[in-house]
Amino acid sequence: MGNSLIDQSFKNAKKENRPALLTYTVAGDNSIKKSFEILKSISEYADICELGFPHNTPIADGGQIQTSAYRAIKNGIKINDVFSIVKKFKIIKKNKAIILMGYYNMIYQYNENKFIKKCKQSKVDGLIVVDLPYPENKNFALKCKKYKINFIQLLSPTTSKKRQKKIIKDSHDMIYYISMLSTTGGELKVSPRKIMREYQKIKKQNKSKNVVIGFGITEKTISLLKKADGLVVGSAICKEINNSIKRGQNAVTNVTNVVRKLKNKIK
Repeated sequence: MGNSLIDQSFKNAKKENRPALLTYTVAGDNSIKKSFEILKSISEYADICELGFPHNTPIADGGQIQTSAYRAIKNGIKINDVFSIVKKFKIIKKNKAIILMGYYNMIYQYNENKFIKKCKQSKVDGLIVVDLPYPENKNFALKCKKYKINFIQLLSPTTSKKRQKKIIKDSHDMIYYISMLSTTGGELKVSPRKIMREYQKIKKQNKSKNVVIGFGITEKTISLLKKADGLVVGSAICKEINNSIKRGQNAVTNVTNVVRKLKNKIK
């Protein structure tokens, strides 16, 4: 799959001698229109945009993202709305990679084949399915590959060496390394140095795979993780949306400022 838009995004960042910046926002937060505006605006600075499906029982998500998801659900967002956001976005930003992130039971309820076809039609570049681990995800990952959609495998600090090898071998153009065991948005309980040490071990196994680090990345810690292929920022963005709404301020402007600052830290 090596010539996917996702792979290309990493290549472009490498040319500039920096990690790719990946952002995570929840579709429909705090309205469908607003989440589209935020996505459009931050994509000026983000290399790859992750868009989360609002879900009412998010297992790995911390408070900030849960608040976002809850707001989106309260506003009545449906799976088809998420696809229409992506479709609309891709018309104006056809070269910006988009990854959808969600939970398998939603995909299952929607119907797996219908879901993957809909991803293809909307020009989704990749999928992260939080609760569909390896090897249970083998069939699903193959279906994605058939439609040229990157299925993104997850690795965590507790993944055994043997299992790591298999997951890396089976992965497409991107692997997501969860830097610590906690929900997203928790304080970094692990030093960036230690995260990078673990990260290097994963990279050693296959230099050609793009491995990103997610969880607990803030303006304070991001520059210490600069050696990674890519860095994912989610909670810091959702937090800014929460705060902007509380203060009655423009979330689009505020969130874009956060993302721009993060980008400047890794240049």
